[in-house]
Amino acid sequence: MRDGLQIEAQTVPTERKLAWIEQLAGSGVDMLQIGSFVNPQRVPQMADTDELFRRLAAPGRKRPGVVYTGLVLNEKGLERAMAGGVEYVCMGVSASDTHSRKNTGMTTADATDRIIAMGRQAVAAGKRVQVSVQSAFGCGFEGAIPARRVVDIVSRFVDAGLTTVSLADSSGHADPDQVEAMIGAVKAVSATIDITCHFHNTFGMGLANVYAAYRSGVSTFEVGFGGLGGCPFVALAAGNVCTEDVVHMFQRWDVRRDIDVAMICEVTKDAAAFFQKALPGTIHRTGPISHRGRFADPANG
Repeated sequence: MRDGLQIEAQTVPTERKLAWIEQLAGSGVDMLQIGSFVNPQRVPQMADTDELFRRLAAPGRKRPGVVYTGLVLNEKGLERAMAGGVEYVCMGVSASDTHSRKNTGMTTADATDRIIAMGRQAVAAGKRVQVSVQSAFGCGFEGAIPARRVVDIVSRFVDAGLTTVSLADSSGHADPDQVEAMIGAVKAVSATIDITCHFHNTFGMGLANVYAAYRSGVSTFEVGFGGLGGCPFVALAAGNVCTEDVVHMFQRWDVRRDIDVAMICEVTKDAAAFFQKALPGTIHRTGPISHRGRFADPANG
């Protein structure tokens, strides 16, 4: 809901967002990022984030077992998130200095210092915290990002006690070999790190990168229904890897068959109708392959 919608110029009404959130929550996914606590003049789509969290906190509205997260970029955003009762706070640093300046108005070094202080503050208040390294696999402005720069940021997070870390491919530059190497390098920092991966499909390698990360031991992925999304402050914005496509891929391996792909596809179809455009995902158009077992005997059906 956050990365998926933030780049769309047509504002989605709050009631429609709530309907999508509740249907996605009902599909069996583990987490939903509801929105970001940012300046609405810079990202108008996120202007109702406080209201969404307030409405979702109403008695009987939240689905058990689903975690609602919110993104913050600075201290003011964290204050809003804390006041709104957000249980899981996400914050991050770009490994690209250029992207960092465009996204937050801060250098990577300054942003890292501030995010660590904010993360500690949120932990002290009893919140779950995820810290991310954005542009971890490359940058549309700066090109290749040295792996050492990413590892150094992660090391600082871990030293501060922030061990839930997302590696974000903000510009979609990652390739499977690079993904495997980066995850190996980050794992070497500490055995306590819980890695999440966040890929964009800018150059068509999104699903391949998810597969490479999964084979490297990553079990948490941030994805966007319909393949919506993209950071407004990168050189070439493109959508997230599509939620229903990723779930369908995993279910072909008998992984996470508890998630209802059809429910996610219904949200995607409604979003396509709302925005009056075709969305880049695949499974909402083709439907899933019927599951008959990966090694079923053709003679026995």
